[in-house]
Amino acid sequence: MLELVAAGSLFFPGLYLLSKRCLKQVPSLQWDEGDAVIISARLVSSIQAIMASTAGYIIATSCHDIIEDQHWLTSSYILFAVPYFVYDIYAMFMCYRHKQQVKGHEGSGVGSALLNYLRKEFMMVLHHVVMVTVCFPVSVFWRQGKGDFFQGCMFLAELSTPSVCLGKILIQYKQQHTLLHKVNGALMLLTFFGCRILLFPYMYWAYGRHVGLPLHSVPLAIPLHYNLGAALLMAPQVYWFSLICRGAFRLFKRGAGGTPKPREVKEERERNGHASEKGYSSVEQSTK
Repeated sequence: MLELVAAGSLFFPGLYLLSKRCLKQVPSLQWDEGDAVIISARLVSSIQAIMASTAGYIIATSCHDIIEDQHWLTSSYILFAVPYFVYDIYAMFMCYRHKQQVKGHEGSGVGSALLNYLRKEFMMVLHHVVMVTVCFPVSVFWRQGKGDFFQGCMFLAELSTPSVCLGKILIQYKQQHTLLHKVNGALMLLTFFGCRILLFPYMYWAYGRHVGLPLHSVPLAIPLHYNLGAALLMAPQVYWFSLICRGAFRLFKRGAGGTPKPREVKEERERNGHASEKGYSSVEQSTK
């Protein structure tokens, strides 16, 4: 167990530092520290997302009995990936610091920058803290080996992250007008909606099919804390998706109505800060 946690603790920060160093040394790019930090953070997030969604697909398709079947990859990847969420809080802070320096706030101290970062990215930091302090022990210890299928489905939620990260990079380099940005935005909308919103009704439906219940009867047939947990996990996804849709709608209006006003450009750039990694025309990561 500890070996996997240690491996993740070395892998994600090490990949970040390695990619940052390599990006700074590529002569044709001529990226400074801030550019290398931001791109490296997006790269690590995308690699983690690809690994998680691949593991999720393998687990979900291997578990024919969605309650009892187990797959070794479930607990192994959880242990390996949990250090990522700790690392990512630091990486997001470094991205925030460099963005502030670009805006001319170099003089602000680390303490002040940290408080501003926590205020701005409260939802994403809270999401990461909950993943480590609640979801990790629940997934590894409390489940007692049951429900690997559902854990695999939760891993698939990361499928939207690479398009979110690419979108934020395109925005950073003012490539919103390109076809790549539009195609990537459509892909991000589809993957976010499918893997982060429809995921929860699908898991309810899968359980209902397993026990012979219609979808609408499943919430009443399972313990209340299961429904509460699903609601708490789904709520930020719905919030981030609403921001993504607002950003996509503004982009569509801009394409139909001509050049946006400077104030609109400024407001959109502020919204494009972070979240989730998870919704880029308005938030993240994040989704992260």
